[in-house]
Amino acid sequence: MRYVPEKDKKAVMADMKPIYRANNEQQGYERLLEFEEKWGKKYPLSCKSWLDNWVNLSAIFEYDAGIRKIIYTTNPIEGVHRQIRKITKTKGAFSSEQALMKLMYLVIKNISKKWTMPIHNWGLAFSGLYINDEKGKAL
Repeated sequence: MRYVPEKDKKAVMADMKPIYRANNEQQGYERLLEFEEKWGKKYPLSCKSWLDNWVNLSAIFEYDAGIRKIIYTTNPIEGVHRQIRKITKTKGAFSSEQALMKLMYLVIKNISKKWTMPIHNWGLAFSGLYINDEKGKAL
């Protein structure tokens, strides 16, 4: 999404949903081609990135729909980064590295309070992950 200006991000993201919500890899690739047909001329780098990385991106289709939904809706790293950026962007400068580290500690401590929320359908997803791994050693 870094190649897409803010004014089009919502529309582009809405058109990406059918890609990762597809029932299988073939259908996902077809949706990607439809996406490329619509947005490819305006945002060629975004489309090229998806097409070039399709082998890696399509690995999500190895899992059933419930697990895929958890994968594409739960990105804790992005959430933590967003919260840290939200706090630090209001600061012009820090008096010392220690001041920055103290602020980071407090932000992460505050964020970690939210980590107690359960993931929707985690039991089903856990079972699917366990079954998907041939030896049951994935977790």
